[in-house]
Amino acid sequence: MIYADLEILSPLDVMWLAASFLFGAIVGSFLNVVIARLPEGGSVVFPRSRCPNCEHEIRFYDNIPLLSFLLLRGRCRDCGHVISVRYPVVEFTTACLSLALFWKFGITPEFGVVFAFCASMVAVFWIDLDHLIIPDVISINGIVIGIIAAIVGFLPDMSLKSSLIGVLAGGAILYVPAIIYRKIRGIEGLGGGDIKLLAMIGAFVGLYGVVFVLFLSSLAGSMAALIGMAAKRSETSGTTPIPFGPFLTASAILYVFAGPELIDRFYLLGSGM
Repeated sequence: MIYADLEILSPLDVMWLAASFLFGAIVGSFLNVVIARLPEGGSVVFPRSRCPNCEHEIRFYDNIPLLSFLLLRGRCRDCGHVISVRYPVVEFTTACLSLALFWKFGITPEFGVVFAFCASMVAVFWIDLDHLIIPDVISINGIVIGIIAAIVGFLPDMSLKSSLIGVLAGGAILYVPAIIYRKIRGIEGLGGGDIKLLAMIGAFVGLYGVVFVLFLSSLAGSMAALIGMAAKRSETSGTTPIPFGPFLTASAILYVFAGPELIDRFYLLGSGM
């Protein structure tokens, strides 16, 4: 960890921490564009952002991350249409991730790579939640980037071998049960997007990370499914599709910050029994 004690922070350190938060908020603003346009096959660069209701082009001073939403009180300046709270949530989440990773890595290549990974997880979280799809452009490119980062040494404690094993394990662990489920039930239980996403996660976190992410996401997903079924109390509630991507991505982000430590503690508890 770069900064171990808040009391020793200098004004320059505070400036860098604030800059990392601002950087994350800006990236979060771009992620909102990705989340809105990528599932529809649109460009994430052109045209400029518009209000989805009145289609007026958003002015640059109304597109300041976090601040504009507050100043406009969550409404379009031109038509008064309510702006989804998801926009500031994505910006704030990404800003906090950037700040936390800067605190952990400082200005290093590791910060850049791991932040890009976490930002992609945020995008997939919302895309799968809204559209029940996980774009291949994120997963496939993510696999390649993860492997390259491992080769050049930009991933903490990851080698090329670890990254490749993570990719293979991430893909196989979900692919096999998905095939079995489809053979038995005759319907898709897990989509190909989930399989490729876990393979991408494996490229960045390796075998142990894949196991951690799959265990935690399966546990959280099962609990969410049971809660949903209990809330609906209908015969068809068991077949209601539940996106698995949000659970995978949230678990992957948790692993980045606490996974290895949690695994070590679990191992110590197990060995002491």
